[in-house]
Amino acid sequence: MRIAIVGGGLGGLVLACVLHRHGVDATVYERDADRFARSQGGSLDLHPGSGQHALAEAGLSQPFWSIARPEGDDLRILDPQGRLLVHKRPTAGAPPARPEVDRAALRDLLLSALPDDAIAWAHEFAAATPKPGGGFALHFRGGQRAECDVLVGADGAHSRVRPLVTDAQPAYESTYTELTVENADQRHPEIAELVGPGSLWCLGVNQNLSAQRSGDGSIRVAVATLSNGTPDLDKTALLRMFHDWDPRLTALIEAGDDIVNCRIIETMPVGTRWDARPDVTLLGDAAHLMPPVGEGANQAMLDGAELALALVAHPGDPATAIRGYEEAMFSRTAPIADRSVRIHAQMLSPTAAEDMTRFFTRRA
Repeated sequence: MRIAIVGGGLGGLVLACVLHRHGVDATVYERDADRFARSQGGSLDLHPGSGQHALAEAGLSQPFWSIARPEGDDLRILDPQGRLLVHKRPTAGAPPARPEVDRAALRDLLLSALPDDAIAWAHEFAAATPKPGGGFALHFRGGQRAECDVLVGADGAHSRVRPLVTDAQPAYESTYTELTVENADQRHPEIAELVGPGSLWCLGVNQNLSAQRSGDGSIRVAVATLSNGTPDLDKTALLRMFHDWDPRLTALIEAGDDIVNCRIIETMPVGTRWDARPDVTLLGDAAHLMPPVGEGANQAMLDGAELALALVAHPGDPATAIRGYEEAMFSRTAPIADRSVRIHAQMLSPTAAEDMTRFFTRRA
């Protein structure tokens, strides 16, 4: 059974790793030229019942803890005047339930668990043509071709595999504008102290300013707004948006590099489902795109592990494996996606600071 995984993100790589661990070959088709082709983003917190569980199924629990950053669990929430509302600290001497890990380090861990020939780099998926006897002929932008019996779309928000199973499309939620403060401890010690070892949220009215420490000593700064579209914002425009905020907070923008990246946040309709097909399925953002509030990558990794185990449990019968995987995935992710959308909206509401303070006070 030839299994093709389109997309070499965390979900697709977990799928390949768990299959490989059980002696099932699969090929990951990734558009990047190599593993170093682009930045993989900041860090994420890996949850025990999803992301950590997926790594355990891949046999990677022990090496994961060698790259985890427990100190990254530190969170500070401020209001626009710079007042500290919440400071959630890691429990001293105890491993955190949801340790932070840099996305690049986590991706490298998964890539290193696979044989070199399991990844087809520089293969940007273009289309799949169904074959008369089942399976697909795959076509790539560079003119490469391949064939498979089972096709898995792990290719993100604007998946090109998704139209094979559903007409559902992502909808706009918000706009994130991102900058990076390099070598923060040496170049901007006051900012490094403000952010701390983990994350900083500064919550205003329908907009927020956040910062997150990375393992390489840099700090990733993000501005989130509800302005629709793709505004061409530079640092001057961003500073105008926060002209009445505490200067200690706007210093995060001033210290950022001059490369400003704009990212549109979209979500799939909550509860999106489709009729099972015997030879194609989706995982991660391709299946249930969520706002970036801590669940998307974790659920994608769990998707990969559960789909792999279903395929292993039904050798030669991918239709049964896919049907069982999808039913479980739909039931699991729908309430999580709904909660993620509500949290995201809450963080960009007029009362975000008060709402998040109550939320973390209740949790404490």
